[in-house]
Amino acid sequence: MVEIGVRLSDDAAVRILNRDYRDKDKPTNVLSFAALESADDAAAFMMAPDMPLLLGDIVIARETCAREAIEQKKSLKNHLVHLAVHGTLHLVGYDHMVDDEAEEMEDLERQILARLGIDDPYEPIEDEPV
Repeated sequence: MVEIGVRLSDDAAVRILNRDYRDKDKPTNVLSFAALESADDAAAFMMAPDMPLLLGDIVIARETCAREAIEQKKSLKNHLVHLAVHGTLHLVGYDHMVDDEAEEMEDLERQILARLGIDDPYEPIEDEPV
């Protein structure tokens, strides 16, 4: 059993978090804060058998998310789900800092979203140059 905290926030609050934790003074669509840094941390973490493992927190900027959904011609619901999936993958150790890792993470996102009936979020937007 696992637990994830999810917070829908405004761009101003996300900007502060992004500045304070990532040294980027601007809002972003989603931030993830892992409770445990490694598998060793998780193995060493003592908890009651009936207690869920807290993976961490995800913060989604609602204004950025809404704007991106419009720009990308996606439903707000589907974009929110995509950002939640993306943030969750960060909590379990996936990243996209280098091309190979980004491809692996995006492929996994596509698979998860497809199971939820959501189209590929990385498909080019119609009428937009690739």
